[in-house]
Amino acid sequence: MTRPSQVLKHAWNVFNGSEVDRGNIGPSSGNFGIRPDQNRFRLSSERSIISSIYTRIAIDAASVAIRHVRLDDQDRYMEDINSKLNLCLTLDPNIDQDSRALRQDIIMTTLDKGVSAVVPIDYSVNPSTSGGYDIETMRVGEVVAWYPEHVTVNLYNQQLGTRQEITVPKKLACIVENPLYAVMNSPNSTLQRLMRKLNLLDAIDEQSASGNLDLIIQLPYVIKSEARRQQAEQRRVDIENQLKNSQYGIAYTDGTEKITQLNRPAENNLLKQVEFLTEMLYSQLGLTAEVMNGTADEQAMLNYHSRTIEPLVSAVTANMERKFLTKTARTQKQAIRYFSDPFKLVPVTQLAEIADKFVRNEIATSNEMRGVVGWKPSKDPKADKLINSNMPQPATEKPPVNPAAQPQPESGDKAVDH
Repeated sequence: MTRPSQVLKHAWNVFNGSEVDRGNIGPSSGNFGIRPDQNRFRLSSERSIISSIYTRIAIDAASVAIRHVRLDDQDRYMEDINSKLNLCLTLDPNIDQDSRALRQDIIMTTLDKGVSAVVPIDYSVNPSTSGGYDIETMRVGEVVAWYPEHVTVNLYNQQLGTRQEITVPKKLACIVENPLYAVMNSPNSTLQRLMRKLNLLDAIDEQSASGNLDLIIQLPYVIKSEARRQQAEQRRVDIENQLKNSQYGIAYTDGTEKITQLNRPAENNLLKQVEFLTEMLYSQLGLTAEVMNGTADEQAMLNYHSRTIEPLVSAVTANMERKFLTKTARTQKQAIRYFSDPFKLVPVTQLAEIADKFVRNEIATSNEMRGVVGWKPSKDPKADKLINSNMPQPATEKPPVNPAAQPQPESGDKAVDH
């Protein structure tokens, strides 16, 4: 155990250091730990299974990497560009989020609101005066108003510690519209109908679980006079007190009284409508119950990624390239592309066969395939070359000549000088 005298003099402990002056760190949200920069679901989405669908799609879409790259003359990926924009897309978009959290925030806002806006916050120079700027930070907001060339966005202001509405030019904001808007966000879409049915079902459940007995007591006399009415009211209060004060909720009545209970379960087809709309929504989104619970096979996952994830990620990257890259940058073969892991859905039993085909056909090197598995690169220089080790390789260098191995002339023979 390290004694106090052995502690380094330059060591520092956060609890032993001076406390931060709270008057100089900005205002607090004061909302019991809830982050003010996060976009919130609408109430109708939070109270139903829709939020789980949003979250599942957003998590899968956020797993697709987005990078600022350079293309070759055939518009193929050549290399990543070491820029501040690429740093935002791959590591640090703002002080509150990492790159994956930003991508998930974009998709969640797009799915729930129908459209989202990715707004750069900090620039290296004023974008209204020069096109040679670098984007240093960015955040996701909700579009609340539209104008011919501007939009008003509900955006988190880090300096004030709260959200506020700000109007920005459309050419500087990446506006992402949900490609599945007609299915999810349109007023009469399948998802909105399902949401209304689920809210009705929740209301019926709350009503049935409210604790009311809904009883009608038939007294053995006619209630027409005021005295009889008061007598009937007193009888009702007596039964209520018996039920309330009894340990097991038991009350007694007169033999001539008759009690009728009204809170019988109402027979309706609301649950069947919810099941029908849920199945229809899954089919329109390319979802299945197996995708949601994580038991889908490879073909179902490929269908889900191609029909649901790919359109969302393509909408994000296409609009980022339009708004964040100038015409000069696109002329210089700069682009924003998304990259998904092609081996993510491959079972381990098939990975060895695929790796053998990739290396044997000189599509990938051995070290590239080792990186897919998660192993360290091999130090063998051959592991970084596109070669087929199963085939004989041509000699690149002539072997050194050993003078001792050369045939020597026999004794008595003379060497002929040419």
